[in-house]
Amino acid sequence: MRLSAVLRCRSVIKQQYVPQHKPVLDDDIKRLEDFLLSKPNILVLTGAGISTESGIPDYRSAVVGLYARTNHKPIQHIEFLKSSSVRKRYWARNFVGWPNFSSTQPNGTHHALARFEREMRIQSVVTQNVDRLHTKAGSKSVVELHGSGYVVKCLGCEYRIDRHEFQSILTALNPAFKDAPDMIRPDGDVEIPAEYIENFQIPPCPQCGGNLKPEIVFFGDCVPRDRLDAIAKMVYNSDGLLVLGSSLLVFSGYRIVLQTRDLNLPVAIVNIGETRADHLADIKISAKCGDVIPKLFDYRATT
Repeated sequence: MRLSAVLRCRSVIKQQYVPQHKPVLDDDIKRLEDFLLSKPNILVLTGAGISTESGIPDYRSAVVGLYARTNHKPIQHIEFLKSSSVRKRYWARNFVGWPNFSSTQPNGTHHALARFEREMRIQSVVTQNVDRLHTKAGSKSVVELHGSGYVVKCLGCEYRIDRHEFQSILTALNPAFKDAPDMIRPDGDVEIPAEYIENFQIPPCPQCGGNLKPEIVFFGDCVPRDRLDAIAKMVYNSDGLLVLGSSLLVFSGYRIVLQTRDLNLPVAIVNIGETRADHLADIKISAKCGDVIPKLFDYRATT
């Protein structure tokens, strides 16, 4: 197969997770560009909608989201704490999905935001995603609101281990474990048949023997207080907020919009569908982020 055909195939696979959307208007791009140019200290909040173009599905989008395509719900924090079988099922699926999840690459929106930071067009990025694609793209000032899938922590002590290193440990403990159909979730989890999970081995914490968990804020868990305080300070020091690819249905993200409006600062939103904060936005562009954010470079390059 020719390289061009391979690249087209990969592009189709990535786009299958992007919801249906209308073409963006040039006037909308210009409006957003003017917004950014007039507010050079903008805080950016990103959600799953910016990573769908990299091949990571979101949860809530119609037709292509995981809620629409499967019967599974995201893992609940309390279930992970209480049930050894839930922990085993989670880690087995995460183990299978890790090579795909960790090899995902940033797209044009991630790269555009990294360049905005270098040019001092934005202050920082707060992301609801756990995929580290902002860091891969070169962004330096990134706060991971819901944690990172790239770190594993102990629930009983301060032990931490890199997720790549943990993958090597899991591989050594489970030499006979075979990959199952690849259906990746936003947190790196994968849906596989129960028989693949039964004999999966999870190592205990080497320091205290406790249970290990990805450093991700699961549903029902709380964002650490110091992280919330740091974000509140970033909002206070900003000129306004740009929301990209988030429905803002999760309160931890919506809270940031409320904090911004409480300070009488402007809010701009780019998202394919409706969001919880549309009524609070000064600018709302209903479009794919990849059709908007990278094009801002083209506009500036010609001025």
